[in-house]
Amino acid sequence: MTPGGHKALDDELKTLKTVERPAIIQAIAEAREHGDLSENAEYHSAREKQSFIEGRIKELEGMLSLAQVIDPKTLSGPIKFGATVELVDEETEEEKTYQIVGEAEADIENGRLNIKSPLARALIGKDEGDSVEVNTPGGSKDYEIVKVSYI
Repeated sequence: MTPGGHKALDDELKTLKTVERPAIIQAIAEAREHGDLSENAEYHSAREKQSFIEGRIKELEGMLSLAQVIDPKTLSGPIKFGATVELVDEETEEEKTYQIVGEAEADIENGRLNIKSPLARALIGKDEGDSVEVNTPGGSKDYEIVKVSYI
């Protein structure tokens, strides 16, 4: 993953441990004070949220412990993990820019493309000026690679 992706996950983990976890423990304690737990909706809701938080903490700890952080600024050459790629759809002339990132930090709405996606797999190893054909669920698309940078 990129350094930015690692930091975002680490920040989320710290927030869950230092803010969310203590808050939910307090909410459970307050709900217990209301008496009969079998019919206490606040208690059951808080326990459910606690379960989600603990699961997410474990998930984040696992991802971060296995993560290999790669700084794109140290890379160059053909497209690989971390590359920022400017593309032109050869049919519509629409321009798009994506950074190829790991699964945990992928966000297509913000131009962060999962390395396991069909488009990223088609781009790996290509260079500026190359054309790529991508088989997507919506059909085949052709793109021209306008620029490759590592920022």
